[in-house]
Amino acid sequence: MNTQDTICAIATAQGGAIGIVRVSGAEALSITDKIFHPTEKNPLPLTERKAYTVNFGQIKNEKGEIVDEVLVSLFRAPHSYTGENSVEISCHGSAYILQQVMQLLINNGCRTAGPGEFTQRAFLNGKMDLSQAEAVADLIASTSEATHRLAMNQMRGGFSKELAVLRNKLLHLTSLMELELDFSDHEELEFADRSELQALAAQIHQVIERLVQSFSIGNAIKNGIPVAIIGETNVGKSTLLNALLNEDKAIVSDIHGTTRDVIEDTMIINGVTFRFIDTAGIRQTNDTIENLGIKRSFKALEQAEIVILMYDLQRHENFKTFFQEVEPYLKNKQVILAQNKCDLVDNIPSNSEFDKNNYHTIAISARQKINIDKLQKLLTEVTHIPSISTNDVIVTNLRHYEALTHALDAITRVEQGLISYLPSDLISQDLRECIFHLNDIIGEVTTDEVLGNIFEHFCIGK
Repeated sequence: MNTQDTICAIATAQGGAIGIVRVSGAEALSITDKIFHPTEKNPLPLTERKAYTVNFGQIKNEKGEIVDEVLVSLFRAPHSYTGENSVEISCHGSAYILQQVMQLLINNGCRTAGPGEFTQRAFLNGKMDLSQAEAVADLIASTSEATHRLAMNQMRGGFSKELAVLRNKLLHLTSLMELELDFSDHEELEFADRSELQALAAQIHQVIERLVQSFSIGNAIKNGIPVAIIGETNVGKSTLLNALLNEDKAIVSDIHGTTRDVIEDTMIINGVTFRFIDTAGIRQTNDTIENLGIKRSFKALEQAEIVILMYDLQRHENFKTFFQEVEPYLKNKQVILAQNKCDLVDNIPSNSEFDKNNYHTIAISARQKINIDKLQKLLTEVTHIPSISTNDVIVTNLRHYEALTHALDAITRVEQGLISYLPSDLISQDLRECIFHLNDIIGEVTTDEVLGNIFEHFCIGK
C-alpha cells in the first residue's frame, strides 16, 4: 500500500439523503480543483483557500456537464484527521452521483482507498497511536451505551495514558538496573535498594494485572454476555427466545427435538448486550443429527456465563433427573431456574432444594409472555458488570489482552529475580521484554503484517 498516493473513498452508507466522498493526500486539493467549480465570481482555487472552510460549487465531468451541486470542506496538513491535506465532498446521496464523483477523482489522479486506510494514515502520521486507531473501529461498531463509552475513552487516549504511566515506571526501573551494570566493578556503589525496586515492580505488576483481569468484563460488554437457554425437549426454549427477542427467531413446535442446532441472537437490556443461545433439547435419542445438536448444547453450556435452565411445570417430576445430568456444567455460572407454563398449573413448587448463592428462580409463561420483563430484569441483576464511566480503562481488544498477558509474565519474572538476587543483566532483559509488549499495544514496535491484520477489518472510507 503506497502511502504517497492520494486516496479517495465514499464515507457514508448507501440510502441516505447526503453522501460524503473523502480525499486525502499531498494532491488532494489540486485533484479536487480539477472537478470542483465554485459558484462565486472570481473564485480562488482550493489550493489557495484557507483551511477549515466550506465551499459551495458544482462538480462537473469532462464534458462540462454538472454532476451535482456540492459543499467542499477543506483541511490542510498536519491539522486534519489523517495529518495530510484532505477534502470532504458533500453531495446528494444518490449512488450514481457518488460513483460519478469517485470516477472523476480517480481519472484525475486519485486511487480508491483500502479498508481503514484513512485511519492507518492517521496512525502513521502520528495523529493517534495504534490502540486509539483500533478504538475507531470499535466506536463505529458500538451498539450500546457501554461499548460506546469504552471505545470513546480509548479513542481519546485513556488507555494510552495508563500505558504511558506504566512505561515511565518501567523505564525508571530499567535505568536503575542498568546503572548498576555500568558500575558493576564498584561493588560499594548502590543505586537503589532491592526492596524499593521490589515495591516498584509490585506496583507495575498490580496495574498490569488489573488491566488483564478487566478483559473478561470488556469482552462481555463488547461481544455480549453469553446466555444459554437449556432444558429438555419441548419445554419452551425456542418460545422463550422468541419472547425475549420479541420476534419469531426460532421455529416453535409441539414435536420433540424440533431444534437441532444452536440459534443465537443478541438483545440490549438496560444498556447491556446479551447474546442468547437457544439450544437443542437434551434427551436420550438415536437420531444422529439430533445428537450432534445435543453435543453443541453442552458446548454452549460450557461457554455461557448465565444459564437459563428451563423446565415445564407440568412435567416437574422429570426435572430432578435432568438436573443431575447438567449440574456438573453449572459450576461458577449464574443459573436462572425458569419455571415455564406457570399459567397452566395451580401450584408452583418452591424448588428449595436448589437454593444456592448463584441460583435464582422465576415462574414464567413464554407463550403468554408472563414475567418476561421480570426475567429480563433478573438477567441484568445477575450480570456482574460494573457501571462504566468515560474515565474507566477496560481492555476489550484480544490483541491488547495477549500483549498485556505477556507483559504480566515478564514483570512477574522481574519480581522473582529481584527476590532471588539474580544478576542485574538478567532482570533488565525481562524489563525490556515487558516494555516491548506494552509498546506493541500502542504501535511503537509493530510490523506491516500486524497493521494489515488490524486495518483490513475496517470499513472503506474510514
